[in-house]
Amino acid sequence: RSFHLFLTMALSGKTTGATDDDASYSPKDTTKRHAFRPAIMINAVKAWAGQDTNGLKDFIKAQCKVSVVLAVAYFGNIWEPSYPRNDNHAPPMFWLVNTFLAIGTFATWKWKASSPGRGGGSPRVIILGREQTEEWKGWMQWAFIFYHYYRVFYVYNEIRVFVSAYVWMTGFGNFLYFDKKSDFSVERFVSMVLRINYFPLLLSFFLTVPLELYYVVPLHTSGFVLTMITCYIGYQFERKLGMSYWKSRTLAVALSLVAHVAFYETPAVDFLLFFSKEYHFRFQADKYSAWMGMASGMLWGKVGEYMQWAHGFENEQRRRKASVIQFCIGVSLIAFWYGLFGHIQDKFTYNPIHPYVFVFAVIGWLMIRNCTRYLTECHSSLLEFLGRNTLETYVLQFHLFMSHNVQHIPVVIPGADASGSAVIKFCNMLLCGTVFVTMAVWARKITVATQMSVVELVKNIRGTTDTSVTVVVPQQLEPKSSPNGASKEETVELTKMESGFLNEGDVK
Repeated sequence: RSFHLFLTMALSGKTTGATDDDASYSPKDTTKRHAFRPAIMINAVKAWAGQDTNGLKDFIKAQCKVSVVLAVAYFGNIWEPSYPRNDNHAPPMFWLVNTFLAIGTFATWKWKASSPGRGGGSPRVIILGREQTEEWKGWMQWAFIFYHYYRVFYVYNEIRVFVSAYVWMTGFGNFLYFDKKSDFSVERFVSMVLRINYFPLLLSFFLTVPLELYYVVPLHTSGFVLTMITCYIGYQFERKLGMSYWKSRTLAVALSLVAHVAFYETPAVDFLLFFSKEYHFRFQADKYSAWMGMASGMLWGKVGEYMQWAHGFENEQRRRKASVIQFCIGVSLIAFWYGLFGHIQDKFTYNPIHPYVFVFAVIGWLMIRNCTRYLTECHSSLLEFLGRNTLETYVLQFHLFMSHNVQHIPVVIPGADASGSAVIKFCNMLLCGTVFVTMAVWARKITVATQMSVVELVKNIRGTTDTSVTVVVPQQLEPKSSPNGASKEETVELTKMESGFLNEGDVK
């Protein structure tokens, strides 16, 4: 009912916010919306068709380009010769390519000193900024793809944590976005649903592949929608009922948890069997991942305050102690997860436990990755590049890097079959990987172009106008005044993410 209320208000133009594209825009600006009438809609479509950018011309160009990608994916998927993927079981190669990735990571390691906030003052320590988030997604995606390619069965539990971390980011990043901008507009909804689903749905349709193969896509979509509803409820609690920020958000997140428990911990979860057994399993494996991300987003202001206190520029001795303690706690959390749960070899034993315990490994990694101010200021541009294209590399790996819906390894270079030499098979992998990554990067650009064009059409139909760009800062970090008298602009900026990995062109 809450979602129905949201859609009703959005269609009537009563929600705040309007999109310029999938980049940021300010819902605080006043926009004028016209009544929804057929004649006005026709005129709006005509105006959109005549636009030089983000109009019909760009939309058609994008669809022509995506047809090429789909054709390449189709022929890659049916490529022969090929051999069964299980015959490519090669754990040493898995660790070799990860060694190459580590070398590339250090070779592309970049440092940028912390800068003061918009109001000046001492430099701000930012955790999980845009570059670091992309980097995190990048190395997890690398491991995920090569886990499939080289059939390294014994890292199954770690890969499950990586997938859950992606879904965690969905709740986390979108909570920060909605909490800051209070933007529950149709434009935002359409933009994000297109970004996540457009290319996977085309692949599923034209390659006649069951959507279950891309199970992460519905996981992210549902996570986004649930986060949007939760934030909208919290926003209404604050605006309509006069609740404080913390009470309204805590109550909304708590109600979301109750809804999750009522569905996943009761026979209601068997409703997913109506779609498929695969969805029934996948959704239960990550049943609380997005919710945990929302809860983390709500508390992120406190995390930022701690990081500024522990790793700021005021006390060098405290900074060194905090780094050591934070690193030790992070290692302990990962060891706790692995020692009690992660070491379990039987996946049928581990899977039921996973939704409740993966977060220990996630928190542990974040504490280690940001245990010093230097580490918060650094990132690898190679991993950042990989992280920007996670949705497209995720879905295309099944048809270009591998084939026959991920069940086979394509043989492009003669002699690279299952019994071929390791060197020739490695070269074959590099050749397939080059085509695969090239198509993935192109598909991402095409998706973003489609996304921006469709959102522009929605804006024309609804009569919304372009608005200015704002920075995403959680609301709890914007007090009217700080203890030292700093202005609102001087508050700590915790993250530079627009909406987690569900940004203009980023998703897993």
